[in-house]
Amino acid sequence: MAGRLHALPLAMSLALAACASGPAPAPDAVVRAPAVPAPATTFAVPPPLIAAAPTQAAPDLWQALRGSFAMPDCDADPAVETWARRYTRHPDQFEGKLRAVLPRLVYVQQIAAEYDVPGEFALLPWVESHFQPVPGRRGQPAGMWQIMPRTAGAMGLRVDGHYDGRLDVPASAHAVMKLLRDYHQQFDDWRVADYAYNSGASAAARLLDKHGAPPAKPAIPAWPVRSVTRQHLTKLLAIACVVREPERFGVSLPTLAREQHLVQVPISRSMPMALAADHAGMSVDALKRFNAGFRGTTIDASAAPYLLLPATHARQFNAAVSQANAVAATPATVDTDARRVAARVPNGDSSSRTVRTHTVRSGDNLWQIARLYSVDVNTLRRWNNLQRQPLRPGQVLTVSSAN
Repeated sequence: MAGRLHALPLAMSLALAACASGPAPAPDAVVRAPAVPAPATTFAVPPPLIAAAPTQAAPDLWQALRGSFAMPDCDADPAVETWARRYTRHPDQFEGKLRAVLPRLVYVQQIAAEYDVPGEFALLPWVESHFQPVPGRRGQPAGMWQIMPRTAGAMGLRVDGHYDGRLDVPASAHAVMKLLRDYHQQFDDWRVADYAYNSGASAAARLLDKHGAPPAKPAIPAWPVRSVTRQHLTKLLAIACVVREPERFGVSLPTLAREQHLVQVPISRSMPMALAADHAGMSVDALKRFNAGFRGTTIDASAAPYLLLPATHARQFNAAVSQANAVAATPATVDTDARRVAARVPNGDSSSRTVRTHTVRSGDNLWQIARLYSVDVNTLRRWNNLQRQPLRPGQVLTVSSAN
């Protein structure tokens, strides 16, 4: 696929990365169409996390989506049902894929509602990438919205060697939803807004000038557009069709417990990703999946002053950060076991130095312990044969070498 740019005839004109024409993808294939730019946006630092109680019932995502749909239904065009059946031809696989991306889908639906964008567009990443944080190769689209690198700056998204805003779920979702809202204000038709997203605002404007506003029927406007553009809208209506009538296709829509909902957690300073994962009580890989915008091994607070975490891990992260800050604000002390061991070491007699240990208490993490004993975290891991597993209260760690 190749990209093509169009001028956006709005007050804030922007370049648009469009999908190139080509053969229709196989059923269930990931469609990696470049997404389009939105007016430059500055995203505010998210408010402090107020996590809901894990026992609180989660809102019904599917009911909320159906209630906000604004485009034609399953019977609007035979091609819509055809694609809906392609998506669900293997019900178990479809349900598994949907369950895996549900946290992102729930989050995007909330952002769409903020911008008063119909629920169909919360499903747009399914058409673009199946909600996968696709890493962009040089000059290629990236992220679940498939945004071209040359359009990211116009969308207000930072892209450099350390951070790629196209893969940042909150930042990219806000940018895309604002763009779609602007398209609807310009074209007054959500179907045309989807055409503009796929093929460019200027192309959609030219079609509108030449053919006039498309009537309600046919559902897929009978404009002379590329097949990939017509198919883009068809697929979007198709996945919305499955959400409308899952029983029609023999599938069940999964649910997401409240504690699995994604929330933004403010961070005040940069930190190693391994430390952030330790604070959150999750693996580095799991943390990276929700925060794919950070390209290296560091959470760069200057690029994005927040992390996106499941609610339960967000609470654990906040608690760990609070404890670490408290430890940093008080003079370093050595635990009782270490004091006793140190007392047995004669002054200046390095040959008789005893290996020091630390007994893990509830809330301890490797970063705190390493700081307490002036030891590198990786050295602690090596001395104690630790990988990425969480520490356990009562666990005894070696915190110094014998020589």
